[in-house]
Amino acid sequence: MADRRAPAYVHVETVEGFGAVGLRPLAPEDDATTVHAWVSEERAAFWGMNGLTRDRITEIYAHLATLDTHHALLAELDGVPVALLQTYEPAADRVGEVYAVESGDIGVHVLIAPADERGPRSGWSAALMGVFASYVLLGLDRRRVVVDPDVRNTRAVDRFLRQGFEAGPVVTLPEVDLPDVYLPEKKAQLAFLRRETAFPG
Repeated sequence: MADRRAPAYVHVETVEGFGAVGLRPLAPEDDATTVHAWVSEERAAFWGMNGLTRDRITEIYAHLATLDTHHALLAELDGVPVALLQTYEPAADRVGEVYAVESGDIGVHVLIAPADERGPRSGWSAALMGVFASYVLLGLDRRRVVVDPDVRNTRAVDRFLRQGFEAGPVVTLPEVDLPDVYLPEKKAQLAFLRRETAFPG
């Protein structure tokens, strides 16, 4: 019988008032039902997966798992899935075509689970973003994080700015049409967080 234990956490951080947050590599087949439920909600429209089947979600993340430049991680709070974190090398992504990539840059996409799944109180999103920043800037030893939310997704843009990100230019990300992935053209608000800003001293 196959060993179906969850992969080991690559980062664990205890957040006061909330509990232990662990990040582990997404398992495309085992986690597909959870991710499909999240991305199918109207609130996740900007994630770009509304209307996709569970099987298609599995295929997309199975393809992502073959790449060295893009990674998907599931965040769990005391063992319960609460968010999806995707990291990528900007130079190997379409965002690298629209801004000057610096050495030490890393890109992230963040999808937080619906409130009824994550449970915690006010301040949870900021606490979770702090864990993600700690992982990518300190754990992965990166100098700067870049995000590219859809310019219409004002909630996400505001969340990043409250977290200390500095707004960059509004850009148009080109369409990507490949056998394993399709991304429509997107008008995005770039924002950046430097390590010295997030973790002064």
